[in-house]
Amino acid sequence: MSPRARWAGVLSLLVIVLISYVDRVNVSVLITDEAFTDHFGITGDRVAQGALSTVFLVGYGLAAFFLTPLYETRLGVRRGLFVSVALWSVMTLLSPYALGALTLTVLRALLGGAEGPLFSLKTMYVREHFAPHEAGRPNAVSSMGVSLGTAAGLPLITYLVYHFDWHTSFLALAALNAVIGLPLIALFVRGRGVAAAHRPGFGATLKGALAMPRLAPVLLIEIATLAYLWGSSAWLPSFLLQERHFSLGAMGLVSSLPFLMSLVSGFLGGLLLDRLPVRLLALPFVVGSAGTAVCVLVVAAAHSDVVVATGLVLAGGFWGLQGPAIPTLVQHCAPARLVGSAYGVVNGVGNLVSAFMPTLMGVAIAASGGHGFGTGFALLAGAQAITLVCGARLLLRPVRSAPESSVDGSRGERGQGIPVRS
Repeated sequence: MSPRARWAGVLSLLVIVLISYVDRVNVSVLITDEAFTDHFGITGDRVAQGALSTVFLVGYGLAAFFLTPLYETRLGVRRGLFVSVALWSVMTLLSPYALGALTLTVLRALLGGAEGPLFSLKTMYVREHFAPHEAGRPNAVSSMGVSLGTAAGLPLITYLVYHFDWHTSFLALAALNAVIGLPLIALFVRGRGVAAAHRPGFGATLKGALAMPRLAPVLLIEIATLAYLWGSSAWLPSFLLQERHFSLGAMGLVSSLPFLMSLVSGFLGGLLLDRLPVRLLALPFVVGSAGTAVCVLVVAAAHSDVVVATGLVLAGGFWGLQGPAIPTLVQHCAPARLVGSAYGVVNGVGNLVSAFMPTLMGVAIAASGGHGFGTGFALLAGAQAITLVCGARLLLRPVRSAPESSVDGSRGERGQGIPVRS
C-alpha cells in the first residue's frame, strides 16, 4: 500500500473516532436539559444521570474485551469497522424513541457494545500498515478524534439541544454515522487481514492477548486515563452551568478548550514517541499525569472563573500527552497477529472499570448536596496518581518489543527491543 493510501486510512479513522466521541458526549449535555431529564424521570437524580454514561461504557468494555478477538480472527479491520458503524447509526436513531429510562439505558448499553471494538480495530490498522518505530504519529493522528470529537461535540450538541430539541441531537448523530462514517470505511480503510489457515481460534487469541508483557501496569494506566476522560466529559457541562453559572456560550467554549489543548499535546506526544528510545516510552505518563492531577486540584479549589478555565485547559494539555503512548506500548509489546486483541483486553477492561467514574462522581456530588463538584474532581486527580505510579514502574522495569515487529509480519530486529528485567 502506498504511503498516501495508508495515511488516507489513518485520516478516515480520525473522522470515525471523532464521530464516536460526539456520540459519547451527547448525554453529558442532555442531562443539563430539563425537557430531556423530565421526559425520562431523572431530573435532579445525579446518580441516574451519571449511570447513563456508565451503562454505555460497560457495554463498550464488554464488547472490546469479548468481541475484539472475534473481529480480529473473522472480520478484520475493514469489515469490523463497517459492522460497528452501521450498528452505531441504528442504535442512535432508535434512542429518541425510547419509551422510558429503562429502554434508553438498554439502548445506551447496546450503543456502547457496538462501539467497543473501535480502538482495537484502529490499533490493528496501524500495526498492519506501519512499522513499530513509526507508529507514534499514526496513533497520535487517529487518536486526535478523541479530542476533536469531544471539543466539537460539546458545543455542537449544546446548539442542537437548546436551539432545536433533544430529539434532534440523536437524529443528527445517526445521520453522521451513516452518511460520513460508512462511506469513509468503504473508500479508504483497507485491512491486510490474516489468511484463514493462519487464524488462531478465539480462545487462543484471547489467551495470547492476556499474556502480553507488562499487561498489569498498562491496564491500570488505561483505566486511570479513561476514568479522567469519562468523568470530566460527563460532568463538565453541569459543573460549568450549574456550579460556576457560566452562560451557554461560555460553557460550550470552556468545555471545548481542554480537549482542543489535548489535541495539540496528543499530536506532540506522538511526535515525541517516535523520537524517544523505547525504554522511555512511558515518560509521557509520568509528566502528563502529574501535571493533570495538579491542575485538576487547582480547579477544584479555585474561586475565580479565569483560574477554573485556565486550570481545565492546562489539565487537558497534560492529559493529552498520555494518549498516543498507550497503543504504542501495546504495539511494541504484543505480537503483530494479536495486537488488536491485546489492545481489546486493555481497552475493554479499562472501559469496564472506568465506566463507574461518572456514577461515582455523581454519588460524590449528590453527597455534597448536588453541587459539591470539588469532591468529584478530587476523584479525577486520584486516578491520575495511579497513572503516575504505573508510569514510573514502566520506566524502571521496561520490556522488550514483541519479535513480530515489522509491518510485513517478519521478525523484527532485536536491537529495537527494550531490555528485560527479570
